[in-house]
This record gives sequence, C-alpha cells and structure tokens, in this order.
Amino acid sequence: LASDLPDDTEARDQLLLDAMGRDARQIDGLGGADPVTSKVAIVSPSQRPDADIDYLFIQVVVGQNRVDTTANCGNILAGVGPFAIESGLTVATGDSTTVRVHMVNSGKVCELVMDTPNGTINYAGDARIDGVPGTAAPIICNYRDLAGSACGALLPTGNVVDRVDGIEVTCIDNGMPAVVMRATDMGIAGDESPEQLNANEALREKLQSIRLKMGEKMNLGNVDGASVPKMCLISAPKNGGVVHTRSFIPYRCHAAIGVLGAVSAATACIIPGSVAEGIGQIPPGNPVQMSVEHPSGELSINLDIDRSGPIPDVKQAGLLRTARLLSRGELYLPVYQ
Repeated sequence: LASDLPDDTEARDQLLLDAMGRDARQIDGLGGADPVTSKVAIVSPSQRPDADIDYLFIQVVVGQNRVDTTANCGNILAGVGPFAIESGLTVATGDSTTVRVHMVNSGKVCELVMDTPNGTINYAGDARIDGVPGTAAPIICNYRDLAGSACGALLPTGNVVDRVDGIEVTCIDNGMPAVVMRATDMGIAGDESPEQLNANEALREKLQSIRLKMGEKMNLGNVDGASVPKMCLISAPKNGGVVHTRSFIPYRCHAAIGVLGAVSAATACIIPGSVAEGIGQIPPGNPVQMSVEHPSGELSINLDIDRSGPIPDVKQAGLLRTARLLSRGELYLPVYQ
C-alpha cells in the first residue's frame, strides 16, 4: 500500500532496497536474485474517473543497489487486483469482479477480470500458463490503448525499420519499449536456451551496443543500466505460433517472456515492412489470437486491431494471467545505528 510507505521518493526507494535486498544474491531481503523475482507493486486508490486503483511498478535492479521506475510490468499486475480486494481498497461485486487499474508508469489503464464466487476472491482453478508452476484461477487482463506507453509513440523512432551496427531493427512501444530484431541477423538460430544465450558474451555485447544507440532514438535517453528497452530476438515459429522469441530483460535472457514485451513483439508482427515481415505467421480474423512462443512454451494474446490506417492500431490486448496469495504478515527492516 502506498499509504504504508514514505511520501518522499528517495526515502521510499531506500526502504524498498532494504526490504528486497541490495546485493546480487538478495540474501538480506525478500528478492529472489533474479529480475523476474525482484519486483514491487505499490497500490493506492485512484483519483482518475476511469480507474479504481493506481499501480506503480518498481523494478529493484539486482546487485546494483538501485530501483528503476521506467518500465511497466504485466506479470505482477495480475496480482494487483486480488491485492486490492484483500487489502480493502475495493470490494468483490459478485461471482466476477472487474478492477480498473491505472498503470502509473505509463499512464495507461488495464481492466482485470477476476473470479470472485460469493463475493470472495478465488485463487484455485485450472488455468495454466507456460513457464508458471501449477494451475490457478484465471485473471483476464484487458489492456487498452497501449501505444507509446513510455516512448510517446508506437514507433518511437518514426521508422518501421532502423539500421544500427549493420543490423535491421524495429523499435516499438505497445505497452513495453522493445527493440525487435531477427535472430539470424545476430548470428544465432533463435531457439537456443537462455543459459546458452547468457553465456554468449559476444551476443550480449552486440545487444548492449544496439540498446544504447536505440535508447536515445526511442526518447528514453541514456539507457545504460535501465530496464528498458527490452531486446527481442525473433525467428520463425516452431510450434504453430505466430513467432518464436528470445527476450532480454535487458541483459539476461528471460526464461519465458514478459507480458507487455510479448504484446509489443506481437504488434511488430502485424506492422507491414517490420523486421517480422516474412517471419510472423498471422492468423486471420479480428480480434486475432496470437501465440508468442518463448523458451518455456507460449503466451497467447488477443489483439483487437483497427487496420484502417497505414499502421495497424491495436485497440485492446487481452490475455490470461494467474495469481495467488503467498503471505500476510509484517516485514521487518534493518535498523542502522
């Protein structure tokens, strides 16, 4: 709850570093020594007429003793709705409850639809997500008008394709700033394991060089050490999906793919002339269900697309997530003399 934290931003950030852990192993804290498990959601009532709650995402940067509020996170967002009910910020309205979330980092709104039989949040269910252990009750996330969430435009450089360090890239921001490029252009097949790619120092250096150069052109400034843009390597689908991906967040290869990173990658596939042209296999219809393949399986996204203009406009992106209650209790912070 935002009300439990200091109003001063610096004091808040220092408290969160104490809570999550300041070193690379996060032994003295609740973090999991991985970017995916070193995240914080700060929640409060919203003053916006189109939202019920505000959600500020904070990435605790593992091993660097600092936080980053540049990006958004669609995975931890799934837990924000149940948390709002558990903490009394909102109430369940029947067998199904919708919570409208103002994502403070981007200024956008996401609608969460949760299972609340008899007015109580339900966590048990059969919904399964590749890369996530077990099953749980479904949480439907409907993202609206995500374009330019951090960069100010769907195509923040003004181009469908840019060329940097001899590599063609499509820079896109449809919920998550991402630099999309063909895996083969980077000297890999695109289906290597995350462990193999993390050990490929030459690849990581090339990715960082491209990040630094394109970050400036994407209106993100100096992105050295920042959590965005994500770097997404694409190849032809292997298992009937739209595209096969390897996503870096931003320095290590994700064991799956971030929710909003997947939305941006899928959006790149529908833009004529992008680096995904000839690689992405787009199903017919609208809304269109797009399966984005990743190292742990796939992530399915429903895109509602307006194709009337030269660049397709994604009006809404819908996808399935899950969440469960992990703990209730008190967090003890270190006391320095």
